[in-house]
Amino acid sequence: MLVVNRFRVPVAEGESFRVDLQTAREALAACAGYVGGELGRNVDDPELWVLSTRWENVGSYRRALSSYDVKLRAVATLSRAVEEPSAYEQVEPETTLNVGGARSIG
Repeated sequence: MLVVNRFRVPVAEGESFRVDLQTAREALAACAGYVGGELGRNVDDPELWVLSTRWENVGSYRRALSSYDVKLRAVATLSRAVEEPSAYEQVEPETTLNVGGARSIG
């Protein structure tokens, strides 16, 4: 599962935001189910940043967000993300794609 968080940050705040975003990534990386992640800044628009992470599954990501360390070290930064859907399923040949809708938990 992929998570893509984009951020609009004034250039003057770029260096301090870079540190905060790295801290957020490190907190997420310490959580079970984390597979990898990268930070990036748009090459054409230096105010646009991205944190892209990969997870074993959506449950791992959601549990990570509720961990104490992530709440302490990452949530304030993550809350600055552009408001848009951020979780993506990986699409590989012959994979069954998610079907949107209500789900049974039974």
